[in-house]
Amino acid sequence: MTDIRFDGRVAIVTGAGAGLGRSHALELARRGAKLVVNDLGGAVDGSGGSVSAAQTVADEIKAAGGEAIAHGANVTKADEVADMVEQAVKAWGKVDILVNNAGILRDKSFTKMTLEDFEAVVDVHLIGSVTCTKAVWDMMKENNYGRIAMTSSSSGIYGNFGQSNYGAAKMGLVGLMNVLHLEGRKYDIRVNTLSPTAYTRMTEGLIPEEAGKLMTAESVTSGLIPLVAEDAPNRLILCAGAGGYAAAKVYETPGIYLEPDKQTAENVMANLDRITDASGQEEYREGGQQTMKFLTAAVKHFGVKLG
Repeated sequence: MTDIRFDGRVAIVTGAGAGLGRSHALELARRGAKLVVNDLGGAVDGSGGSVSAAQTVADEIKAAGGEAIAHGANVTKADEVADMVEQAVKAWGKVDILVNNAGILRDKSFTKMTLEDFEAVVDVHLIGSVTCTKAVWDMMKENNYGRIAMTSSSSGIYGNFGQSNYGAAKMGLVGLMNVLHLEGRKYDIRVNTLSPTAYTRMTEGLIPEEAGKLMTAESVTSGLIPLVAEDAPNRLILCAGAGGYAAAKVYETPGIYLEPDKQTAENVMANLDRITDASGQEEYREGGQQTMKFLTAAVKHFGVKLG
């Protein structure tokens, strides 16, 4: 088995001052990448800030013989992100890899959650990932190479009580990946999503300590590395935690076709069992596949020829 290496590659990892981001940065550097270690240095809820956490990780990389710089950009601020990318280009001429990992938590039931708490979490996870991706996208297109990893969560893919803000942001990242992998594939920009489960300061108190010992950040990073490798897949949601690795996929059932005079809400309701029948379901990789499925059924009914 050939080792995965990143010699000559330049990577930015956001939220890399601790937890998963730190683990990702250290492992990328160990495998030869030059690192921009980004961290605002704030608390779990996003308050405060200091570049010291990022600098500590950068110093750790350099002490091990690697190359790294620290940057305290707030990922929601385009000017700070632009400066971070500029520093990477000044140091090494390019950015090949972006790991969107930065995040905050403000958990509350939807009833108790303020709009400010909702917006703050969406801003960091979703808009922050958009901002960082936008800052490197055109450069990756010009270089005909890019590897981008989003960080989603089972809270978004499946749901988790008290995390409407977090879940909405995390599922939004899946939608972002679904579009960007299409726009980037002509330029060998591959976009994937990591859905991690680890025992970090963001999950401390939510998971029993003994169970948490099994959920190492390093086990999650082992899932991240293939998503940004030279031979990375494209549009994969890789779930990783405690040594378990799985793919999350969205499937669509074959569904039904209703003739024009039967296209009523009552008939849709009456046919929900058939509509939701999973037999023959498929994974679609582009939105147009659904359109063609529905249109094909309608065209068949009316005997219309396409094209």
